[in-house]
Amino acid sequence: MDNRKLLAIATALMTSVAPVAAAPVFNRIASFPVALNSPDAESTSSEIVAASEDGLTLVYSDSPAGGIGFIDITDPATPKAAGFLALDGEPTSVTVLGSKVYAAVNTRKDFVDVSGRLVVVDLATRVVEATIELGGQPDSITHNDAGTLIAIAIENERDEEVNDGDIPQAPAGYLVLFNLVDGALDPASLRKVDLAGLAATAGEDPEPEFVDFNGLDEIAVTLQENNEIVIVDGRSGTVISHFSAGTTSLEGIDTKRDGALSFTGRKDDVPREPDAVKWLDDNRLVVANEGDWNGGSRSFTIFGKDGTVVYESGPSMELEAARLGHYPDARNNKGVEPEGLEAATFGEDALFFVAQERSSLVAVYKDTGAAPEYLQSLPSGISPEGLVAIPSRNLLATANEVDLRADGLAGSHVMIYERAEGEAAYPELISDLDADGRPIGWVAISGAVADAEKPGILYAVSDSVLGAEPSIYTIDATARPARITARTIVTRGGHPAQKLDLEGITLDGKGGFWVASEGRTDRLTPHALFRVDAKGAIVEEVAFPEALLAGEIRFGAEGVTRLGDTLWVAIQREWKDDPKGQVKLLGYNTGDKTWSAVRYPLDAPAEGAWNGLSEITAHGDHVYVVERDNQVAEKAVLKKLFRIPVSELVGAEIGGDLPVVSKQEVRDFLPELAARRGYVLDKVESFAIDATGNGFVITDNDGVADSSGETNFWSVGQVQ
Repeated sequence: MDNRKLLAIATALMTSVAPVAAAPVFNRIASFPVALNSPDAESTSSEIVAASEDGLTLVYSDSPAGGIGFIDITDPATPKAAGFLALDGEPTSVTVLGSKVYAAVNTRKDFVDVSGRLVVVDLATRVVEATIELGGQPDSITHNDAGTLIAIAIENERDEEVNDGDIPQAPAGYLVLFNLVDGALDPASLRKVDLAGLAATAGEDPEPEFVDFNGLDEIAVTLQENNEIVIVDGRSGTVISHFSAGTTSLEGIDTKRDGALSFTGRKDDVPREPDAVKWLDDNRLVVANEGDWNGGSRSFTIFGKDGTVVYESGPSMELEAARLGHYPDARNNKGVEPEGLEAATFGEDALFFVAQERSSLVAVYKDTGAAPEYLQSLPSGISPEGLVAIPSRNLLATANEVDLRADGLAGSHVMIYERAEGEAAYPELISDLDADGRPIGWVAISGAVADAEKPGILYAVSDSVLGAEPSIYTIDATARPARITARTIVTRGGHPAQKLDLEGITLDGKGGFWVASEGRTDRLTPHALFRVDAKGAIVEEVAFPEALLAGEIRFGAEGVTRLGDTLWVAIQREWKDDPKGQVKLLGYNTGDKTWSAVRYPLDAPAEGAWNGLSEITAHGDHVYVVERDNQVAEKAVLKKLFRIPVSELVGAEIGGDLPVVSKQEVRDFLPELAARRGYVLDKVESFAIDATGNGFVITDNDGVADSSGETNFWSVGQVQ
């Protein structure tokens, strides 16, 4: 990459999170699990969200549950379930105008026999007042500012199992328009706007994705798979113009799904394939380039309505996501996948918001009329798609579509943010740029230890998500937010060490570290301890003893700490030779190379859950352990810090009777996790105590796989 371009990106990224005193920022104030509105539904979702004109009610589409949900946000900090209305189909989008809710509902039998309806619902009574057949499968719906027009994109989407998902695939999509007279929909005014023959790519099969009105009642329509944008006169229903969304070339991106974050790759001439579109004014529009099919464009673009590119974001959003630990390596062919958009004026600031489906972030920008100014990134639920701004109340809401409750993970949530003067609460941990001006990529922080002398300096490891380049990160916890200032790759023979799953780290007392790797014999990953020098080179390897491995299960070492010549390793869960409710703390004497163990008593788990250990660290006369359940959100019960007297860590021979230590509760982390106003994260994985006795907590974001990617990092103050 041209050094000047790289420096410009680096400078923008470095300054993007610098706090500005008393500047208005968005912070999350509430999170609403949509399952509360339909508790009997096997699966629920919130895909598109809209707000009533008074800003007191949110309405969202829930395709899996087959209806629309309502949320009372009279007090936005305590949203309340306000009901669910089944609509006999799959709602794809929703908008609110006056006292009515307008829902676009897919009723197709298959990809060829397509159908859909516009359903009109009274907002107050939740009663269906009208149903109008649309003739095809709808996607996006919106209305104009005057409340006299409704536009619906009829996508008639392709079957991805046919012809490898390529288009054309009949039937073609189109645009539907309705008139409203004195606030009432006129069903007889239905008009179909033919969009065929416009795009250079499969022009005979337009697939409209998203629609938006400007102040002149002109409609911007994205044809995502066709890579085309069409401008339609909403009053006459005629096509004014159309243009290709074009291509973008990307430099300094990660292009390999390989368990390493390396922002040195490039993609040339990638079709933008825009999803959402929003007008910024009557002459400019912004599109979210999801790059869903042939792309991976991972950007947003501001166009003039004549098709002129006014601004192209390139990889900047993705690089920022990497600094925040939200880069989805498992999806790196398409990157963060920008999908949703919102634009609104708050006070004197014209803002727009870009929802990133795969990083689960919402990037906030100020529209300057030229290059937009990046303001902040907001942590959202899993896969945000819909957004609605409520400037009259200084609120923003996001709809996050993925429901993973069947897998024991988080469900779909609607999240609410408030704009006020102050400081952004997120991110809590962010990385600096490396010597080449690229982000220090990181995810899945799984263990930490503090520097022996420097207050607030920590060293942390990430787990097997980044197994191709296992790393030790230096963290400056005195900064706000805390900053990853350096990365040291763990090496063997001069190359990144393989077959490691680092879950714990402690100082070796010689300027280096001991790290603990959680093994899996069935995957040829050894249960072992490794001593590494200050440069990351492995200088000693210690395998777990055979007597221990006879009882192996998948859940192994989750932390390591040092007391004199002895390393103490926390095993996460009971192995085959452990009594139920007891796990081992392993002792390894680095002097005489002998092993011993004690047992630690776990709290009894809630029904359907398991409890285990996630960290161990020595301080003063005690060893501190993190004990947690495997539950998330409202099911989370146990996320606590306990301490064990050092005097009780007298290990016995492995294979024999092991002494059971006592424990004392020190801190319950649940209130601090809940204070973030999102859903409670499950993996409190790291706890370190610095040279002045201050404790620091870090959660593991699982590498943004089946996770929102959010990382919590905070200090608990002095540890007693």
